[in-house]
Amino acid sequence: MYAIAPRGRESVDNIMELRESPSSSQFCVRLSASLVVSSNMLDHANELSPSLKESANINAVWASLIVEECTRLGLMYFCIAPGSRSSPLAVAAASHKLITCISCFDERSLAFHAVGYGRGSHIPAVIITSSGTAVSNLLPAVVEASQDFVPLILLTADRPPELLDCGANQAIDQVNHFGSFVRFFFNLPAPTDQIPAKMVLTTLDSAVHWAISSPRGPVHINCPFREPLESSPRKWLSSYLTGLDFWMTNAEPFTKYIHMQLSHSCINAPGEMTEILNLILRANNSLLLFGAIHTEDEMWAALLLAKHLQWPVVADILSGLRLRKLLTSFPDIERNFIFVDNLDHALLSDSVKGWLEIDVVIQIGSRITSKRICQILEDCAPFSYIMVDKHPHRHDPSHIVTHRIQTSIFEFVGCVLKAAVPPTSSTWSTSLQLLNKMVEWEIKFQITAECSLTEPYVAHLMSEALSTESALFLGNSMPIRDANLYGCSWSISNQSVSPLMLNSDLPIHLMRVAANRGASGIDGLLSTAIGFSVGCNKKVLCVIGDISLLHDTNGLAILNQRKLRKPMTILVVNNHGGAIFSILPLADKVEPCIMHQYFYTSHNISIQELCMAHRIKHLHVKTKAELKEALWVAQHEQMDYVVEIESSIDANASFHSILKQYALQTAQHTMRFLSWIFSKGSIKDEFCLYKICKIQCSKYRIALVAPPTSASVGDSCKEFYREGFILSLVLEDGSVGYGEVAPIDIHTEDLVDAEYQLRFLIHAMEQVDISCFLSLLKGSFSYWIWHDLGILPSSIFPSVRCGLEMAILNAIADAKGSNMLNILHPPINENNKCERSLNVQICALIDSNGSPTEVANVAATLIEEGFSAIKLKVARGGDPMHDAAIIQEVRKKVGCQINIRADANRGWTYEEAMKFSSLVMDCNLQYIEEPVQNEDDILKFCNESGLPVALDETIDNIQENPLEKLVKFTHPAITAVVIKPSVVGGFENAALIAQWAQQMGKLAVVSAAFESSLSLSAYTHFSSYLEILSLGTFKVLDGTEAVAPTVAHGLGTYRWLKEDVTPNPLLICRNPQSGFVEASVVNASQLVHDFQVNRKVISYIIAEEQVRQYQYKVELNNISCSFEVRETGCKRNDNVLLFLHGFLGTSEDWINIMKTFSGSARCISVDLPGHGKSMLHGEKGAGEKLRLSLEIIADLLLKLIHHIAPAKVTLVGYSMGARIALYMALKFGTATKGAVLISGSPGLKDKLSRKIRAAKDDSRALAVITHGLQLFVSSWYSGELWKSLRSHPHFNRIIASRLHHDDMQSLAQMLSGLSLGRQPSLWEDLPNCRIPLLIMHGEKDTKFRKIAQAMMNALFTGLGSNHDKGSDIHEVVEVPNCGHAAHLENPLPIIAAMRRFVARL
Repeated sequence: MYAIAPRGRESVDNIMELRESPSSSQFCVRLSASLVVSSNMLDHANELSPSLKESANINAVWASLIVEECTRLGLMYFCIAPGSRSSPLAVAAASHKLITCISCFDERSLAFHAVGYGRGSHIPAVIITSSGTAVSNLLPAVVEASQDFVPLILLTADRPPELLDCGANQAIDQVNHFGSFVRFFFNLPAPTDQIPAKMVLTTLDSAVHWAISSPRGPVHINCPFREPLESSPRKWLSSYLTGLDFWMTNAEPFTKYIHMQLSHSCINAPGEMTEILNLILRANNSLLLFGAIHTEDEMWAALLLAKHLQWPVVADILSGLRLRKLLTSFPDIERNFIFVDNLDHALLSDSVKGWLEIDVVIQIGSRITSKRICQILEDCAPFSYIMVDKHPHRHDPSHIVTHRIQTSIFEFVGCVLKAAVPPTSSTWSTSLQLLNKMVEWEIKFQITAECSLTEPYVAHLMSEALSTESALFLGNSMPIRDANLYGCSWSISNQSVSPLMLNSDLPIHLMRVAANRGASGIDGLLSTAIGFSVGCNKKVLCVIGDISLLHDTNGLAILNQRKLRKPMTILVVNNHGGAIFSILPLADKVEPCIMHQYFYTSHNISIQELCMAHRIKHLHVKTKAELKEALWVAQHEQMDYVVEIESSIDANASFHSILKQYALQTAQHTMRFLSWIFSKGSIKDEFCLYKICKIQCSKYRIALVAPPTSASVGDSCKEFYREGFILSLVLEDGSVGYGEVAPIDIHTEDLVDAEYQLRFLIHAMEQVDISCFLSLLKGSFSYWIWHDLGILPSSIFPSVRCGLEMAILNAIADAKGSNMLNILHPPINENNKCERSLNVQICALIDSNGSPTEVANVAATLIEEGFSAIKLKVARGGDPMHDAAIIQEVRKKVGCQINIRADANRGWTYEEAMKFSSLVMDCNLQYIEEPVQNEDDILKFCNESGLPVALDETIDNIQENPLEKLVKFTHPAITAVVIKPSVVGGFENAALIAQWAQQMGKLAVVSAAFESSLSLSAYTHFSSYLEILSLGTFKVLDGTEAVAPTVAHGLGTYRWLKEDVTPNPLLICRNPQSGFVEASVVNASQLVHDFQVNRKVISYIIAEEQVRQYQYKVELNNISCSFEVRETGCKRNDNVLLFLHGFLGTSEDWINIMKTFSGSARCISVDLPGHGKSMLHGEKGAGEKLRLSLEIIADLLLKLIHHIAPAKVTLVGYSMGARIALYMALKFGTATKGAVLISGSPGLKDKLSRKIRAAKDDSRALAVITHGLQLFVSSWYSGELWKSLRSHPHFNRIIASRLHHDDMQSLAQMLSGLSLGRQPSLWEDLPNCRIPLLIMHGEKDTKFRKIAQAMMNALFTGLGSNHDKGSDIHEVVEVPNCGHAAHLENPLPIIAAMRRFVARL
C-alpha cells in the first residue's frame, strides 16, 4: 500500500484504514490533484503464492481457490448449511472479507433462500452443504430454480471415491444427483496436488457461465474431500500452483466468457422478423400479453411497446405492471395505455367469450397465472400467437404458439419501435376497456361493501401498502391467484416533478413482483421471500398462506438473522387450512370430513407462538381497520413483522363465489349494453361521442296545493310555490335532453347558489363531448366531470349534479331513440322485456296535521284509491304520544295488509323516539325514517327499540366515499334506505347507495323532493332500473330464481303539484291490472320524448354569454400600454368586477367565472402588460430604459378603470394579480369597492429576503429571454407550489396556454419589476385597510394559508375595539381539495364565496 505524495516521494503515513482482503485486487484512488492511494498486486507478485503455500493442507488450498474464484465472478452471497465434510469450503467462505454468509440448519429452507436471492439480484447465490441427504434436501429448490430459470451454484461436499458403495457413513451417490434439473454438473476429484489448480478454476468458471447464460438455472459441482477436514497440516507440492502467476496478479477470473451480441436494424431484419412486423401491421383485434417480467428495465421496455402499439394490455401479476402506480401529475397516461386488468373475471361470461375474436397476440415473458385467460386463448386459436422470451424452452401448454422469438425484450421492442404501427380497431379497444372498467368497478364495490375482512380485500389493499421502494413476493395457491384477480393499480400524487419529467411519456411507478412459479409448490416460500429481499435490496411485502408458512417454519430462523436486507412485512392469511381446495370443483363432490382431513389439512397451530419462539414481531388482525393499522405500523417501523390475518375457508369460498357471480352479471350487462349501443342509431364515432352544442336554463315557479312536508309547521302563507330550473341540453345531431335542478330547504345549497353553478356549467360544457357510456353510471359521470370538465365532482351541488345527469341521460336516450331505462339497462332484445318492471308502485305521503281520526280517514281514502303503502310525517308537533296515536288509528283503519311508514326527519330526541317506539310496537310499521336527532343514536335506537329503521338524512351527507361511511349502518334493524337523487347528488350516487342497500338486504326506496313531472318521469325510470338491479342481487344472495319483493317508491309528492313545468304532466294513476297506484315507464318515456316547457311558469332564461373583446390604449407619463380587454355582462351595470390574472396567465383564465357573474355584474378582465396580446411601449424621447414596478402597473390599471368603468370596481386577483389588487385596494380606496385576493401576498417583510428574491427573479427573467418561454414554463411549473395543479386533468392544456404571449421583453420585465423582492411591503398598511377583503387560498397551499392568516391578524389589529366586527368586513376562505391555483383547480367554491362577498358589498 503506497501513498504517492507530491514530487514522487513515497509516504507511509496512515491516510485511511483499509481492511486487507485475501482476494487479489488492484485499485487506484485519487484523493486530490496531488495525492493518490494505490494498491496493485503487481507490486506483490509473490504475496498470494506464499499464503497458499502456507495453507495447512491441500483441502484448504482447494477450497480457497474455489471461494476466491467465486468472488472474482461476482458471487458474494453464500448460504452455508452446517456439516463436517463441507468444513473446508465453509471456513474458506466465512473467512473471506468480501463474502456475506448466512446459515441455516435446514438445507431445504437454505436452498430456497438462495433461490430467492437469485430472483432478486439475478446473481446466483452459492450453496455449501455436507454430503448425504443434506444434498437431497436441496432438490425442491433446484427444481424451482431450473423450472423458472433462476441462477444457482451448488457446492456439495462428498466422500472420496474409496468411501462410496462400501457402507461408509453419510455416503450416497451424489453424481448427477439432480439429473436434468441442473444446467451443468461436474464431479471434482478429491483435492490433490497431482492435478493443476487451473482445473479447479476453469471448472468453476464454466459452471457459472452455464448458470447465468440463457437458459439460466442451477449448476452443481460435487466436491469430495478426504480427511483431515480441519486445518491439520499436511504437506503438498507447490508445483500444484503452476500457471497461476498472472491470475494471482490481478482481480479477474481465470477464464472470461465473452458474449458477442449482434444487433440487426429493423430495415435489414431477417425474413422471420419481417413476417412478425407484417402480422403486427395487419392486426385488428390484438392483445398484448405480459407474463412474468423480472427486471424494471424490462418492464419499461414492455411499457414502451404498449405505448407504441396502443394495443389492449393484459398484465399478469408477475409482470410488475398489474400493480403499477400512476402519477396523477400526468392525467393523459390513461390515453396512452389500454390496460385490461379484469379480463379473467369478464371471461366468466359466455357472451364475452363468444365475442372475443383475437387475430394477433404478442406475449412478453413466460408464465401466465390466469387459467381462464389461457383457456380462452386456446379456444380462440388458431391465430397468430407470438411468444417473446430469452430462453429456448417451450412454454406453451396449450400448443398454440405460432411464432417463437428467442431474444431479449429490449431487442424485440427496439425492432418494433422502428416500425410505424397503425391503431387497432377502436371498437375492439373501447369495448375491452369498457368491459374492464365495469368489472373493475363492480369488484371494487363488492370488496369495499363487504364489512368483514376477506382475502380478496387483502389482495386489493396490499398494493396500497407498497411504496416505490417496495417489492412484493407472493405465495402460491390462493395469494397469487387473489393478487392476480383483485390486485389493483393506484393513482398517486408525486412529490416533485423535474422539468424533464414534465415531458415524460411513461409517468408510472413500477412494482417488482416475484413468486415461485417454476414448479408452483408451497414449500420454501418464506425462505425464498427473505432471499428475494436480500437480492433486490427493497422493502419486501410477502403474502403467503398459513399452510405455506407451516411448510417453511424454519424460514423464521433465517428471517431472524437479518443480514444485508431491509425490514420485511409478512402477511400470513390464516384460514386454518388449504383454502384453495374449497374453490375447486372437488369441494362440491367430496364429503366435508374428507375435505378437512385430507385436503384442507385443518389445524389450530398458533402462528403467534411460532413467531415468539423465533423472536419475530407478530400482529394478529381480524378486521379491515386492524389490517390497515397493522400495515401502517409494519411499514413505518424498521423491523420485521409477521401480520397474521384471520380468515375462514368457508367464508372465503363463499365470498369468492359471490364476486364471480357479480362479475358475471356485470360482464353480461356490459356486453348487452355494447351490443345495444352499437346497433342503435347513428353515432359520431366508435367511441359513441356526441358534442354538446347548446345549453340553456329556464327558471320556473310553479304553484303547489299545499306546503311541502319539509316546510315549517304552522306556516301562515296561503300560497305555496316550488322554484327551480329546467336545464336543456342540445347535441350536435339535434337530440335534446332535459333536466331539473330544484334544491329544497334541506339541501346544502339554495336557489341562488344553484343558479351560479348552472351559469358556470353552461359555459364550461360548451362544445364538450359526452359519451353514451355515461349511462353505465358506476363512476362514469364522476370521471367525465373531472377529466372532461376539469371540475371536482364533489364541488357540484347535489341538486345541480342531479339535474345535469338527468339532462345528459335524457339526451343520450333521445339520440338513441329510446328512454332512460333502456340506456341504463338495455333489454335483452326489443321484443322480450319481461325481465323488467314497466310500472312502479307509489307510496302515498300524508302530512299528519290533524286528529288521529282525521288522518286515519285520509289514509283510508288513499288506500281506496289504490295505494299499497303510505308514509306519515311524524315528529312535527313535538308530541310523540300524539304521533303514536295517529299511527295506531291509521293501522286500525287500513288493516294489516297495507305497509305503513313513518318519517320523523330527525325531529325527536332519543328519549322521545323511544317513547314513540314503545307505543307503536304492535302497529307493524314497515319502518320509521330517521327517528333521532343525533346520527350517533341511530344504532342505539335500533338495538333498544325493536323497530325497523330507514336512513334518509343520514345518507344525504355522504356524497364523497359513501361506502366508507355506510359501513357502520349494516345493522339488520336498518331495513331501508330512502334515496332522494336531488339530495344525494344525482343518479350515479343514488345507484351506488341503492346497490349497497340491496347488497345488505335492505330496501332501496327512491323519493322525490316535490319536483315537477320532469323529475318524476326520470325517477320512474330510475326506480324501475333499481328493481332490475334488485332482481340480480336477490338472485346472487338468495341463490334461487325467486322474485325479489316489490318496493313502493316515494313519488307521492306528485299530489302536491298545482302547476307543472310542462302542459302535459306525468299521469300517475291506478293500474287496472294490479289494482295499485303506479307510475308507468311508458308514460314517463312519452312525457320526456314530447317534452315542452310551460312558458307560463318561466321567469327568465339563462343562455350562453357572449364575450366582448377589444384593445384599449392607456398612456401614463413615459409609458403607454395597449391592453387586451375582455368583457361580459351588461355595460350599464354599475356593479363592476375587474379580474387580474397571475404571472404567465391571461385574461382568458377568468372567462368561465366572468360569464358566471355576468347576470349580476359587468365583468372585465385584462391581459396585464407583457401577457397575452397586451403590448407595452415606452414614449419616444424618454431616454431611460423602461423599468416596471407594481406602482406603475397599478397606475396604468387605475387609468384604464376610469376610462371603461367610471364607478367603483371590485377587484378580483390571483397571485401576481392579487398583489396588484391588494395594492390598489390600499392605495386607491376611492376607486375600489372591495377586493378578492386568491393566493395573494402583501410582500416580504425583511430586506434580506427581498434582496434574495429580487436576484432570483432577475435570473428567471433573463432565462425567459435567453432560453425561450417553453423551457422556462416547464421549469416554472415543476416547483412544489404547483404540485396540486400538476394533478389536474387539464394541466397540459393550461401549460399550453402559458406559451402565447406577444411581448416577451415586457413579460420578462414584469417578472423582474413586479418581483416580491421589489414590491413595497404592504404589511404595515393592512391595519388601516377599510376596503372589504376576501382572502382565499387552497387547502393544500400551506404557504399561503399561513400568509392569509397573518393578513387577517394584521387587518384585525387596525379595528381596535371593533375587532369582533372584523369578520363582517374581511374574510378568509380555504378552498378545499386544491393548491395554489385555486381558481383553476376548484372554481365552484371560489364562485360561491365570491357571490356571498359581492352581495355583501
